[in-house]
Parts: sequence; C-alpha cells; structure tokens
Amino acid sequence: MSEVCWMSAIELINEFKKKKLSPVEVTKALLDRIDKINPKLNAFITLLPETALSTARESEEKYHKGKARALEGVAVAIKDNTFTKGIRTTDGSKLFENYVPDTDAVLVERLKNAGAIILGKTNLPEFGLVGITDNVLFGKTVNPWNLGKTCGGSSGGSGAALAAGLCPIAQGNDGGGSIRIPSSLCGIFGLKPTFGRVPYYPHFPGWETLNNEGPMARSVEDAALMLDVMAGPSLFDPTTLPPYPGKFQQDMKGEVKGLRLAYSMDLGGGFPVDGEVLEKTRKAAFLFEKLGCHVEEVKPGWINMETAFITTELSETLTANENDVEKYKSIAFPPYLPFMDFAPTFTNRDMVRIQFDRAKLSEQAGKFFEKYDILLTPTTSVVAFEAGENGPLGPARIADKDGSPSAWVCFTYPFNFTGQPAASVPCGFNSEGLPVGLQIVGRRFEEALVLRAAAAFEKIQPWRDKTPSI
Repeated sequence: MSEVCWMSAIELINEFKKKKLSPVEVTKALLDRIDKINPKLNAFITLLPETALSTARESEEKYHKGKARALEGVAVAIKDNTFTKGIRTTDGSKLFENYVPDTDAVLVERLKNAGAIILGKTNLPEFGLVGITDNVLFGKTVNPWNLGKTCGGSSGGSGAALAAGLCPIAQGNDGGGSIRIPSSLCGIFGLKPTFGRVPYYPHFPGWETLNNEGPMARSVEDAALMLDVMAGPSLFDPTTLPPYPGKFQQDMKGEVKGLRLAYSMDLGGGFPVDGEVLEKTRKAAFLFEKLGCHVEEVKPGWINMETAFITTELSETLTANENDVEKYKSIAFPPYLPFMDFAPTFTNRDMVRIQFDRAKLSEQAGKFFEKYDILLTPTTSVVAFEAGENGPLGPARIADKDGSPSAWVCFTYPFNFTGQPAASVPCGFNSEGLPVGLQIVGRRFEEALVLRAAAAFEKIQPWRDKTPSI
C-alpha cells in the first residue's frame, strides 16, 4: 500500500469514487508511513490516528451513499499555528505549550466540511518568525532530500511531510515566504494567494498585515482544489475578499500561449543568488517559450523592503506578546533573544514609513504588471542549507558574497506587501540533489492565472515522479 502515499488528492478521490480504494485503507497507509518516517523528519508534532480513522470511516460511508463532498476522504496536515478545536496548538512556543483552542480556524472548518481528514499538526519555528523550522518545544524539522539540511519555514513541517509522502495535501501560511520557502527547499508546490482570499481567523495575534493562508501539495490541481474549499469571505475577518466568481480548479486549465512573462534574477536589487539556482530558474523560465509565451529577462529595480519586513514582523510579534515579555525571555528559542532588544527601538515613524514604502512598492509593481502578465524569479536565493548551522536567519554568505539577514528570501516578502498571489514550483535539482524552486507571481486577484502557468510548467517539466529516498 505504500504507493497510495504518493497519490495526489485528485487521484485518490477518483479511486474512492470507483470503490477501488477506501479512505480507511489510505489513512491507515499514511499513518503507517508517518510512524516509520516521521521520527527521522519531525514534520508532524501532534498526530491524530484515532480521530483520522474515525473520520475516514465516515467518508467511506459517504462514498457508499453517493454523498461525497469536494475533499471527501483526503488526508490533510495542519500547521501548528492554525487553530484546531480540541487539539493542542502551540505556535511553536512554550508560551502556548498547553493551549487548546475551543474553535477551529475558518479554513479548518471549511476543510472538515468538505470531507477532509485531519491527520495532525505540523512543526514550525516559534511564532512562524523565520525561514527555518526549529523551536524549543519540538526541535528542528529536517529535509527529506537530505536529513542534514533544513526544510525551510515557517511552514516547514507541512513541506517536509508532503515531500516525504506523509500526506497528499497540507495547509500553510505565509507572512514573508512561509509557504513558498519550504515548497522550494522541499521540492513541492505551494501557493500564497491574494491577501484576503482565505480568512485568517481566529489566530494568534501577529502578522495581521502580511499573512496569507494557503495550500501546499505535490500537484498544482490539488492546490487549486484545496483553495476552492478554503477561499471565501468571512464576517470575522474584515480583510477577506468577496467570493471568487469561478472555480480555481476549472479556471487553472487551458493554454498559456500569448502570455507576457518576465524573468528576474534579483528583482534589480543586486541581491546575491547561488549560481546553480540562477541556472535552473533561468532555464525553467525560458521553457515557457515552448508553450507560446513571450519571455523577457528584466531588472525591475523596485524599492527595497527588507528593513520594512524585519521591522513589521518583529513589531507585530513583540506587541502581540508584550504582556509576557519577561516570562518569554526565559523560555524563548535562544537565537530569538537579540530580537527582544532590537524590536523596542522601532518608532511610530518607522511604522508609518513602512506604509508609505508599501504604497510605493504597490505602485511600482502595478506599473510593471501593466506590461507583463507573470513575473518569474527564483523562489529562494539558495537551496537547503545545513539544519541549525546558521541560526534562524539563514546563510551569511551567498555566491561567495556577504548577505544581509534576509537576503536568501529576498524574492518572497515583497509580494506579502503588495498582496499579490505567488507560487513556488519545483524546477530541478542542484548538483547535490537538492530541489530548486521557481516563483510565479501574478496580479492581485489572479490566482487562477498563476495556477494555470504553474500547471503548464508541471506538464512540460513534471516533478511528481521524483521522490526522496528516505
């Protein structure tokens, strides 16, 4: 039964409908694989075998009665900063070590109502603050392609679980690249939707202005199906968008011929990028010409939002936990302690200036996307690096150049400020056999076009046939 662990959600649903597979046997196979593989990865930090099997039996009955819903019987992993009713939810912090929500996040409720089976909760860095996955409570999560390497973050547990065949779909969230970074480093597909597409409620305080909830999967169509289930307005989240007028799973299909695509190796900001990452992503970008697209290499030269990003995430996190600062200092993930001294130095002028800069970046991006339909970039400037080697901030040197703390994720956080949809697709491997990701960015509200471009690339350069040997 190990082969079912690598099947897509769409494939599983089709087999369930034909009665060739049952949700119970697939759930058992996944739980068996988690039992064998997860101790090596530390992707799942809370597992729900009894609840999952009970839900699977209910799903099996739904199929027998012809009442199956959109995700009936499909197992999903939920990130451990996303509220799950009656299930411990820690945000990777000892501050919330024993916190058990009394309600589900809206997206979790929608996944359940669509028939999805919650397998368990996946690991993340404390507060989802950085691009690696490690914390005091559960320790680090590693990469299935190389157990000595990081899986990325902050949705690193979800990314590692997918890459290792522990679940067909997973939920992540993205405040500066937290879906796209682990998708790139683990060789899977992840989409940060348009800001407000999926409700962010209820949640731990923090990331109010940057976070996006989204799907992670091993295929583009699975992510589109998952987004169809999770998306839609909520009365409790004032930032949510009106209902999407179509279905992402349908609207992602079709040709991309005639699209105007731009590829940028550094967004015009002079950021250092690993040579093999550049080679693989540039080659991947120009493959779109075979699909009838016009591809041009560009240097946008937009405003640099790195300081704004660091200021925003630290200010929101510190303010969210301001009543527990002294307690937190004694239990924090040790590499975070310098943040405690840095964050209080920000002023109200700093925060207002960020909004001015955000407006400027949105204007620059808007003018850019008047000319181009899609922007292509590397997802991250590097492949997976040694787990724990560089602390929480990533590599200090990239391509033999000194890098700033967030240089390796310079391609992701700008689109949290503009609110645009952005995805990471696997586009090859470096000489060490580590995955490289290509980022696909679209205009606001145009997730369907991003998904269509990703699906077209998936057809011309498939990735699901390549799996880690773990």
